[in-house]
Amino acid sequence: MFEGQPKGLYALALANTGERFGYYTMLAIFVLFLKANFGLSPGFAGTIYSTFLAFVYFLPFIGGILADKFGYGKMVTIGIIAMFFGYVLLALPLGSGTIALACMFLALFVISTGTGLFKGNLQVMVGNLYDTPEYASKRNSAFSIFYMAINIGALFAPTAAVTIMEYAQTRFGVSVNDSYHFAFAVACISLIVSMVIYYSFRRTFKHVEGNTKLTNDNKTTVAVEELSSRETKDRIVALCLVFAVVIFFWMAFHQNGLTLTYFADEFTAKSSSGLESMMFDVWNLVAIIFIVYGSFSLFQSVSGKGKAIGGIVILLALAFLGYRYTTLDNSIAINAPIFQQFNPFFVVALTPVSMAIFGALARKGKEPSAPRKIGIGMLVAACGFIIMMFSSFGLLTPDAQAEAVKAGSASFVSPNWLVSTYLVLTFGELLLSPMGISFVSKVAPPKYKGMMMGGWFVATAIGNYLTAVAAWIWGDMPLWIVWGVLVGVCLVSAIFIFSVMKKLEKVA
Repeated sequence: MFEGQPKGLYALALANTGERFGYYTMLAIFVLFLKANFGLSPGFAGTIYSTFLAFVYFLPFIGGILADKFGYGKMVTIGIIAMFFGYVLLALPLGSGTIALACMFLALFVISTGTGLFKGNLQVMVGNLYDTPEYASKRNSAFSIFYMAINIGALFAPTAAVTIMEYAQTRFGVSVNDSYHFAFAVACISLIVSMVIYYSFRRTFKHVEGNTKLTNDNKTTVAVEELSSRETKDRIVALCLVFAVVIFFWMAFHQNGLTLTYFADEFTAKSSSGLESMMFDVWNLVAIIFIVYGSFSLFQSVSGKGKAIGGIVILLALAFLGYRYTTLDNSIAINAPIFQQFNPFFVVALTPVSMAIFGALARKGKEPSAPRKIGIGMLVAACGFIIMMFSSFGLLTPDAQAEAVKAGSASFVSPNWLVSTYLVLTFGELLLSPMGISFVSKVAPPKYKGMMMGGWFVATAIGNYLTAVAAWIWGDMPLWIVWGVLVGVCLVSAIFIFSVMKKLEKVA
C-alpha cells in the first residue's frame, strides 16, 4: 500500500490533512452556529450550508482553468493564504447583528474562493506524480492514501470543535454563541501548519507544480500525450456522465453536516454508557485504527521485524483500550457534532481493508473498473439511508419533536443507528470518491486536466447545493420520507451509471 510511492505524495497529503482539519472543524458546528447565533430556521440554515458547499466545490473549476494557464503551485499558495483570512473573519466574535451576518457571508466567500484555488489543483499535482511509467500502476493506491490523509484531519475535527467550545465556556466564561468563534480560530492555526508543511517539503513535488511535467530526477521532460479530437471528445463525454452521477451521491452523502446532524441533535440520545460510550472518544478510535494497521503489518509484512512491530502495536492498543474501559464514567454526554468523527474514522480504518480486497481481486483479474465501483457505491449509499428509514419509523416529525422536548415527553433513539449509517455511507464513499478522482486524473485529456478535475468539483458543488432539498422538508414531514427521497436519488443514479457502463469502461 505505502511501498514505492513518491515522497511528494506524502508531502501533498499532509499539507491537505492540515487544511482539511480546519475545514471540518468549522463544518462540524456550522449549521448549529447558524441556528444558535442568528436564530435561523433549519431550512434557511440548510440553504446557507448548501450554498457554501456548492461554492467550495464549484470554484475549483475556475481554479483549475487558472492553474492550467499559470501553474498549479501558484494557485495552491494563493488559496492557502485566502482560506486563512477567511477563517480569521469567522473567528471574530461580532455578535448576531447585521454586521456579524455580513462578515460571516464575506468569510464564507473568501474561504470558498481559497478552497477553489487549493483543493482541486493539489489533487492534480498528486495525479501528475504518476504520469511517469515508474509510478503509473500506483495511481489508484496513491489516491486512496491521499483520501485517507484527508480523513485523518477530519477525524479529529469534531472533537477539537467540541473541546475548544467547552474550554472557552468554562475557562473564559463565554456564552455558547461566542464559544463557536474559538472553534473557528482552530482552523486559522491549521492553515498555518498546512502552509509550513507545503513549503518545507516542496522540493519533493516542485516538478509537478507547473504545466511542464518532469521525471522524478527533474532532468528529462516527459512528452505530453497527444490525443485525436475524437479521443478527446470521448473522454470528456465519459467524464461528464460520471459527473452526472456524482451530483446525486454528494447530495445524499453531505447530509452528514445537515439533516444527519439535525437528527443527532433532535432525535438521538444525549448520553451513553458502558462499552458503547467508548466510541465517542476519538483516542479510542485511534487505538482501533492502530489495531487495524498493526494487523496488516503482522500478516502481510515480509520481514520478521515488521511482523514483530505489528504485534507490539496491536498489544499496546488493546492494553490502552482495556485501561480506558476500566476507567469509564457511568455515563457521558453526547454532543451532536461528535457524530461527524465516525465517517473519517471509518475511512481511515477501512481504506487498507478495501485496498486489500481490490488488490486480491486484481490479482485474479476480477477487480471492478472505476466506473463500476462508482455504480456499486451508489447502491451502498442507498442502503445507508434505508437504515435511517428504519431508525425513523414511529418517530415524531421534527416540528412535533420540538414540542415534545418542551413538554418533557420526547423519545430518543440509540446513537447506534447513526453510527451504522455512517459506516455504510463510508463504504459507498470509498468506492466512489477516491476512485472517481483517480478516474478523472487518468482519463482527462492532458491539456484539460485542471479543468476536468474542476469539473469533478462542479458536479460535487451541484450535489452539495441540492443537500438543501432534504433540509427544506425537515419540519412537518415524516422522517422516513426525508430519507426515502435520498434513497430514491441514489438508486436512480445507480441505474443510470450501469446503463452507460460500456461507454465508460471503453475509456477507462
